[in-house]
Amino acid sequence: MAAGTSQLDVFVREALARGQSRPSILAALIEAGWTEQQVRGALEDYAEVDFPVPVPRPRASLSARDAFVYLVLFATLYYTAFHLGSLLFDLINVAFPDAASGRGYEVFGASMRWSVASLLIAFPIFAFVARQVARDVERNPVKRLSPVRRWLTYLTLYLAAIALICDFTTLVYNLLGGEISIRFALKVLVVAVIAGSVFGYYLHDLRREEQAP
Repeated sequence: MAAGTSQLDVFVREALARGQSRPSILAALIEAGWTEQQVRGALEDYAEVDFPVPVPRPRASLSARDAFVYLVLFATLYYTAFHLGSLLFDLINVAFPDAASGRGYEVFGASMRWSVASLLIAFPIFAFVARQVARDVERNPVKRLSPVRRWLTYLTLYLAAIALICDFTTLVYNLLGGEISIRFALKVLVVAVIAGSVFGYYLHDLRREEQAP
């Protein structure tokens, strides 16, 4: 795979240097068996500027600082999402207690206190780091291509998708069994809203990234 990619890069660079147009290079390589995605990736390594030889675009590099920042960003995102869901579940339990269990829920019990404390610490950190990352990317757009950022974004999409699949599977299972209550429906809605919001935001972010020049 590496050798093939190297051949593709060399060919694209030579073709651009000889004055071939990008559409003609794309068509020739697709006809030769390369995929459109592979060819476009190789072409995007060179800027569309008027210069006698191909001008390479800057490539995103992985630094320890980038890894640290993005790990903190996504870790606080997961932590915030989990405890937001936990807090809302506790509030639903208080508002709609389970009569079958025979016990009530403490309005500000240990679980609720822990969730509130976690949100008060984790969410401001997430918001601050997200703002710093946005400013950093605005100043240096090539950082959008950071490998650790892309990997963690796809991991987040994966986790959100799994949460949505499990959520709707549980809903359908209970619907088939005729075991639907208000508290259950509200909890399903909480998971769907949180996971769906995360999935929608980062999917939109990836699509915006692909459309950006």
